[in-house]
Amino acid sequence: MQGELAGKVAVVHGGSGAIGGAVARAFAREGARVFLAARGRGRLDAAVAAIAAAGGNAEADCVDALDPDALAAHADAVAERAGGIDVVFNAVGFVHVQGVPFAELGLADFELPVHRYIRSQYAIAQAAARHMRAGGALVSLVTPVARMTGPGFLGHCVACAGVEAISRHLAGELAPRGIRTVCLRSHAIPETLQHGSHAREVFQPQADAAGIGLDEMMRGAADSTLLKRLPTLEEIAGAAVYAASPRAASMTGAILNLTSGVLLD
Repeated sequence: MQGELAGKVAVVHGGSGAIGGAVARAFAREGARVFLAARGRGRLDAAVAAIAAAGGNAEADCVDALDPDALAAHADAVAERAGGIDVVFNAVGFVHVQGVPFAELGLADFELPVHRYIRSQYAIAQAAARHMRAGGALVSLVTPVARMTGPGFLGHCVACAGVEAISRHLAGELAPRGIRTVCLRSHAIPETLQHGSHAREVFQPQADAAGIGLDEMMRGAADSTLLKRLPTLEEIAGAAVYAASPRAASMTGAILNLTSGVLLD
């Protein structure tokens, strides 16, 4: 299969989720051999079946993104089967508390997203980097809260800022080996709410507290952007393909802004 990622080996963590699945399908359409990883087997198998039905090449493994040993073993196995790794996309998500003011936020609720997002980013990148070939790319996913003020999302703010910091640091750490890093900074994606994303569990309590439905909450988020719209799964997947492709060969330590103008760089 020809495409922008023809001959590339891509690993997608969180590949059974809405965003990870969309990116995995896009990578496969562009010719990559895709290895999906997540904790649940059922949705992983469905994602692989969808890629195969479209003529793509995909395999799946159950991996806990918080377990460094499991991640290292998975990266070793992928590299052995495929000869190396060229692209890693981290779409792992964790249910966490948002909408609670700082004065009422418990320490455990603050620490949970900080610990899980930063730990998984570190461990996924380290496991894969040992096997990445020159020209490879580590692509991460964050949200605008990395640079926004509150109230109500302090833990997620620190988590996303930490993921961006790791990506920037690794740009310098891995550049001598020809490995790049890119963060996709995306606003909320309404489609994910209908595709089993953890976003529904995160946003629903906020909508309930405001006395509105999730659809109305998403419309309000769209209206708060310069473009009066939110990104789509297709747009996120397209940006991931670009970030991983030779077209982005001069891009590292960078953030692709997909916030529809809620933040400006």
